[in-house]
Amino acid sequence: MTTADEAIARPAAIPEAHAAKRNRRPFGRWFRDLGWRHLVGILAIAFAVFPVIWVISASVNPSGSLVGQTIWPDNPTLDNFRELLDQEFVPADAIASAGEIKVPYTSWFRNTMIIAGAAAIGQTFLSALAAYAFSRMRFKGRRVGLLALLLVQMFPQLLAFTAIFVLMTDMKDVFPAIGLGTHAGLILVYLGGALGVNTWLMKGFFDTIPKDLDEAAKVDGASANQIYFQVILPLAAPILAVIGLLSFIFTINDFVVAAAVLGQGEESNFTLAIGLFRFLDAGFEKNWGAFAAGALMTGIPVIILFQLLQRYIVSGLTQGGVKG
Repeated sequence: MTTADEAIARPAAIPEAHAAKRNRRPFGRWFRDLGWRHLVGILAIAFAVFPVIWVISASVNPSGSLVGQTIWPDNPTLDNFRELLDQEFVPADAIASAGEIKVPYTSWFRNTMIIAGAAAIGQTFLSALAAYAFSRMRFKGRRVGLLALLLVQMFPQLLAFTAIFVLMTDMKDVFPAIGLGTHAGLILVYLGGALGVNTWLMKGFFDTIPKDLDEAAKVDGASANQIYFQVILPLAAPILAVIGLLSFIFTINDFVVAAAVLGQGEESNFTLAIGLFRFLDAGFEKNWGAFAAGALMTGIPVIILFQLLQRYIVSGLTQGGVKG
């Protein structure tokens, strides 16, 4: 660029700098318009992340106590994780002779994954069947059935504690395989417990799937089963992923129902929620490090499952299904 061109271009840059300076909002105005939202967001993130950081810190704390607990210990260690994973189960009557209790964490973890996986798959499948019937079919008692499902969900789960215990106790006398103290019995209880709310969620999603797809499939000669499994369910993959993930998380975190069904059985049949609670309740209040390590490892399957289902959760498979 020549000197004449530079002289022409330089004065134009000065007004632009002054214009940018004039358009800059004062801090007070910026904070009133937008800044307070950033502050609220930062506080919300800190409120959510702080308990996680505290649990991680407790899990690597060699003292195993909450006394003097800091954000991060001076000498972090993985001994608490090794202590849980290396121990094997010792029956209750052998604890006194053994001299120390052995925590069957691996057995609790395996039981929880089996129960949570079976309950999530079963709840998702049964809810999808019920939601499809309520969404696509017209039959007598349809509205009453939907209202009944909604009404049942209004009652807190704690009210069913006694009823579930009595029912499973009587069930054990008739069908011991699905009675009190069995994993199959607990899975059956979970299958019925969340059916109402899951059905309502899926029905709302099925209503958004155009019925033109059903009619087009019928014209092509598809049966009712083919329409359901090959047309509707693939389009409903996002809500199926959400229901499955929520059911899995709920089953892992549940304590009330699991304690009612498995609390009177053998320690090796416990889930993580019951086992870790008994771990502290049995005189191990000072060993918070191992408890935090066990609780932290419980969240690993949830994170893995969320990563696997993430693309289904964030996608909208029904967009563009029918051209207008």
